[in-house]
Amino acid sequence: MIPYADLPGAGVWWDVAEGVFAMALHLTKRLKPLTELVRDGQWAKRNAVPVGDLGGATLGIVGYGRIGRRVGELAAAFGMRTLAYDPFGPPPAELACADLGELAESSDVLTLHAPLVEETRHLVDERLLARIRPGAILINCGRGGLLDADAALAALESGRLSGVGMDVFDPEPALYHPLFDHPDVVLTPHLMGMTRRAMTLTFVDAARGVADVLAGRPPAAVANPDWNHRKATA
Repeated sequence: MIPYADLPGAGVWWDVAEGVFAMALHLTKRLKPLTELVRDGQWAKRNAVPVGDLGGATLGIVGYGRIGRRVGELAAAFGMRTLAYDPFGPPPAELACADLGELAESSDVLTLHAPLVEETRHLVDERLLARIRPGAILINCGRGGLLDADAALAALESGRLSGVGMDVFDPEPALYHPLFDHPDVVLTPHLMGMTRRAMTLTFVDAARGVADVLAGRPPAAVANPDWNHRKATA
């Protein structure tokens, strides 16, 4: 097995992207109702549960940073078409949608990875969900405030959405919302980026940053681009 620290480009973003696809598969393949069907001895009713496909479907990525790009890489492995929209920096031209509404209209799975700032709060609201492709799946592993939970519940109840996956909430810890009770919702407590590998790599990266500063080298991740590591260690 390759040591975690030697995986090329691996980081928390890898694991969040895997979490997105875990939710997408769970909701597309209808794992919860099919599990209940088998447990309840209702084998003859299996054809009543519509099972979908990711292959050939379109994945819409909102926020095309490291996590968004990794999600796109996994989508390619599933044979999905990928489109993207980023409110702060344009994605590659071959993936870019002109606006968020166009992305929603084109996506079978819409996944959120934009930062939460005033301009992006409730980026996905009633108006946007009215434009989403009927039967789409919505996944939020970005920030809880990107999604209007009331609007998401209404879209589920109307059939506009066929499933919602959430790893993030507003506020956190999550307060109860009726959305949580819907059978086509999967919830995790903001830990898709907290796998054993991700935690190991977090500590490895922190140790490397400390070693770089002590050795007079610029660390890989610097919050302040004007910070001078040479002056700091002089």
